[in-house]
Amino acid sequence: MVNEFLSNTPIWAGIIGWLSAQVIKVILTLFSEKRLDLTRLYGSGGMPSSHTSFVMALTFSIGKIHGFNIPSFAVSLAFSFVVMYDAAGVRRAAGKQAAVLNKLVFHSGLKPEEQLKELLGHTPLQVMAGAVLGIFVGLLF
Repeated sequence: MVNEFLSNTPIWAGIIGWLSAQVIKVILTLFSEKRLDLTRLYGSGGMPSSHTSFVMALTFSIGKIHGFNIPSFAVSLAFSFVVMYDAAGVRRAAGKQAAVLNKLVFHSGLKPEEQLKELLGHTPLQVMAGAVLGIFVGLLF
């Protein structure tokens, strides 16, 4: 069972897609903010969307290996669209709400234990960049 999992090419494509996006986030932060921020290796939000890259690499590796006209490709593609919609919609809105709440708490004089995480979701461009990266990685496998 472990050997079957370890030899599952679509899973590895997804992992490589995710890791590639996270490394790109570190590099972009290094150039744009002139600082090395290794939290970008595991943090959410930012350019490109690693969630999107993961699911699109998974989806397109399934298509390349087994065919683009099979039910598992269709299911994976539908799943990918849900993830992308969530990244650019729900999670982005939650991040904007967290920013407003953090400002309200700061201006109220309260001292919260920690601020709410604001970088949760993605812009449509970040999601699209993650999709392109994921498709590229998935087709390489």
